[in-house]
Amino acid sequence: MTISIKPTASGSTIEQDGSTILTVDGSGNITPSNNLYPKVPAFIAYNDGTQSLSAATSTKLVFDHEEADTENAYDTTNYRYTPTVAGYYQINAKVYYTATSNPFVMLFKNSTNVNRLGGAGSGALGMQGGSALVYMNGTTDYLEVYAYNNLAITLGAGASNLMYFNGFLVSV
Repeated sequence: MTISIKPTASGSTIEQDGSTILTVDGSGNITPSNNLYPKVPAFIAYNDGTQSLSAATSTKLVFDHEEADTENAYDTTNYRYTPTVAGYYQINAKVYYTATSNPFVMLFKNSTNVNRLGGAGSGALGMQGGSALVYMNGTTDYLEVYAYNNLAITLGAGASNLMYFNGFLVSV
């Protein structure tokens, strides 16, 4: 690896292996290049509508809108995340329920329940969700979010802060 400092007419650049990573202007202001920080796999998906749950049935949740997806790895048709980089991912999900109930939210990896993200609450309105650290192989592993409730209920009715599914790479 070669690091070089090169003067310019208005300041200096710092290069690594021939690519500029920092620019320093004549006033001492430092501007990093986009290459300075690694691009970390991450996604934010949400549902801005409602979804009905049947009584006593696990139902895959619909997160059909993306706010961000650094790898284009979230599928808005099948509502699943399939990362292309192997490693440990911090995964979060939250749902808003609109009836007296006590739903719980589950994280499924490759169609198998691997974590109960939240539940056991009750009331006229409420939020359920949580987070988990999950290893993904970067090729075939995928994640989906399901919900279960004893009663038929409606989830959602809002915006991205009421029903979301997101995650990011923590470590390879």
